[in-house]
Amino acid sequence: MSDKLKIKLSIANRVYPLTILPSQEEGLRKAAKNIEAMINQFEQSYSVRDKQDVLAMCALQFASQVEQKSIDTENVSEHVEEKLTALNNMLQLHLNS
Repeated sequence: MSDKLKIKLSIANRVYPLTILPSQEEGLRKAAKNIEAMINQFEQSYSVRDKQDVLAMCALQFASQVEQKSIDTENVSEHVEEKLTALNNMLQLHLNS
């Protein structure tokens, strides 16, 4: 347990003590900072005062970003596969002639 790090993160005016690997600290602190920024943005833009509603909106925003990146990556992979297949076919035609 000596290689673990104890940190405290503040999100929505609550402190969360965590025991983590040192390699996780930067990512967790950035994530907490991004959540706080999004909370502030939602509170200002939509006059939402209930922290649970704001946190639900943040969760939806982050989850949709993850899903969209997955969809985009899948589309790019399909596009790359199509291009590689076409290139391979052209090379095969050239080599066989």
